[in-house]
Amino acid sequence: MQRQPLFRWALWLMLLAGQPALASWQEMLPGAQVIGSGEFRMYGFDIYNARMWSATRPLSRDQPFALELIYQRTISRDDLVDASLDEIKRLSGPSVSAGQLAQWQAQMQLSFVDVQAGMRITGVYLPGQGAQFYVGQHLQNAINDPQFARAFFDIWLDPRTRNPQLRVQLLGLDKP
Repeated sequence: MQRQPLFRWALWLMLLAGQPALASWQEMLPGAQVIGSGEFRMYGFDIYNARMWSATRPLSRDQPFALELIYQRTISRDDLVDASLDEIKRLSGPSVSAGQLAQWQAQMQLSFVDVQAGMRITGVYLPGQGAQFYVGQHLQNAINDPQFARAFFDIWLDPRTRNPQLRVQLLGLDKP
């Protein structure tokens, strides 16, 4: 009977030793604070609450920042990827090839998960490098493609976004 707790302890230590230490997304952005927040609603339904984190204000594409989405309903990974891809296509137009879009779609499939109400996905923009995606505090995927990172975050930050009010709120422009 004494062996079982010792065995569990040894197994737990072996599992911990095999796990790489992963930094949370907050550690990627020292000194970051919420610069803006808002909610995304569609057809009267709450979809997600969003918060923009940055160490600089106003937001600068030359500095890292994070967009945290806190989902208010169940949405499949495929629906998240499809909606993101549709917006990237709409905003990028012919400047992005079909091959590039297919690569980005595959990377987003690795970056996103099926979400339930209360789950968080945070995208971290790393200028000149790409983007990292966290589910909760767990690094889900890193995409080392600066063009993808810009196109993805343009979904919220481009002046032609589908939700200009949310853009204004995320950028903190609606505050005196």
